[in-house]
Amino acid sequence: MWMAGGGVKGGYHHGATDPITGAAIEGKVHLHDLHATMLHLLGLDHTRLTYPYGGRNFRLTEVYGNVVKTSCGVEARGWGMGIS
Repeated sequence: MWMAGGGVKGGYHHGATDPITGAAIEGKVHLHDLHATMLHLLGLDHTRLTYPYGGRNFRLTEVYGNVVKTSCGVEARGWGMGIS
């Protein structure tokens, strides 16, 4: 995945892949963590962003997402909906 702007440090790469199969071998990030990090870059608090479905509020990242800050090259920003 390629990301640019919005607080992502330029020239940073995260993890490594197997040269033969292309599978991730180090620095794996779960999909919920990726969503939480992308929402953080957009200035949204992933814990407060919900959508109603079936009479219940659901979160995009469920209860598992954590913002990956320094390891993904994301500069911590304090603006937005209470993000620290």
